[in-house]
Amino acid sequence: MLKLRKFWLIASCALLLASCKLTSGGIDATTDTSYTYNNSVATAWFDLVINLGKESTGFSPPVVARVLGYTGITLYESVVAGMPNNYSLSGQLSGLSNLPTASGSYHWGVVANSALASITRSLFGRATTDQLTRISDLEQNYNTQFKTNLDAEVYSRSVSYGQAVASSIFQWSMTDGGHEGYLSNTRSDYVTPTGVDKWQPTPPAFAAPLQPYWGNNRPFSTKIGTECEPSAPYTYSEATGSPFYVDAKYVYDTVKNLTAEQRQIALYWSDDAGKTFTPPGHSISVLTQLLRSNSASLGFAAQAYAQLGMGVSDAFIGCWHAKYQYNVVRPITYIQRVIDSSFNSNDLPLITPAFPEYTSGHSVQIGATVTLLNSLFGSSTRFTDNSQSFLGYAARSFNSFNEMAQEAAVSRVYGGIHYPKAVDEGLVQGKCIGNKVLQLRWTQ
Repeated sequence: MLKLRKFWLIASCALLLASCKLTSGGIDATTDTSYTYNNSVATAWFDLVINLGKESTGFSPPVVARVLGYTGITLYESVVAGMPNNYSLSGQLSGLSNLPTASGSYHWGVVANSALASITRSLFGRATTDQLTRISDLEQNYNTQFKTNLDAEVYSRSVSYGQAVASSIFQWSMTDGGHEGYLSNTRSDYVTPTGVDKWQPTPPAFAAPLQPYWGNNRPFSTKIGTECEPSAPYTYSEATGSPFYVDAKYVYDTVKNLTAEQRQIALYWSDDAGKTFTPPGHSISVLTQLLRSNSASLGFAAQAYAQLGMGVSDAFIGCWHAKYQYNVVRPITYIQRVIDSSFNSNDLPLITPAFPEYTSGHSVQIGATVTLLNSLFGSSTRFTDNSQSFLGYAARSFNSFNEMAQEAAVSRVYGGIHYPKAVDEGLVQGKCIGNKVLQLRWTQ
């Protein structure tokens, strides 16, 4: 919690006086800060974004993570001119430059609202009529609130600036290799490697591999292929006592003897696309709950969403690069062939996803998440996660973010879809990626 104190000191008096300052005809960028405003506009938009990701066809976990990355950066860049001790990411991230320059008086709430509305429309390029209406309604709701007693020129300038920032960032996003990835999560030109040690489509759907080229996308902060690379997986072997066999036997024994609590953990963290917020959306949901419970300012929320969005996005690029580099066979395939031929998908709490095993995507993204949450809120923070309440799951409480990360990672072993090695190395890989985000120049 001490990590937050400096932001509260900046914002405390300003929060009390915000309504008075709005009546004066505008807010000057040189004296007002993004810490004057509460987190409401930011958290409301991220609630909508993760729900849109849950509802929309084609928004697989890597695609959702990418959306969260660009949405977070858009929010941050739209209000960073109102954060006197912070640096823009322009010039720090590959290809991001020449963003619009803030000049004059702004209402940072209006700026953020306009930027988030614009980038959300752009990133959800085939949103339904109902979804577009919800986007417009949220935008209008906040603009109506903010316009009260606000100088018309300041309002117009703030809307235009937010839209301009979002437009620039969306144009930049189109060059990263993942643009409109939701239109096709499989590729007809990808040839799946063959061999007993290689991944092959798994029951019950035997689906084609998902996003086989995602690991080639442009990352935000990590040099994929040279930084934060996991160690090699265990050498494939069917010999009893070999590390590969021992790992697979551990999965088999665990699944066959699951406790009620282990099964609940597997289901709670399953985060299936189309039914839930997906793993990166779950991480963002945790951040949103923390921002609200801590009464965080808009400025703090902007930095937090940018960092976590970039972290989970790079986590999926780095993880997918490893997955399709090593093409490790899934536990269900190995167990059926080597340990128990009667073992099938009905034995597993979870459906094995359609891509190679190593490393664990859940583990990489939660490793990045916990690293960033520790930096933002402190490593001893205790909290309760209500992300899955809409599915009827009871909230889960944790004594620390590290405890949450361990549970989320091991849930994939309990689900029977990952070996322990993929979970352990995934956490290490994710924490490295999270630290790369923190190594950018954020503050003076």
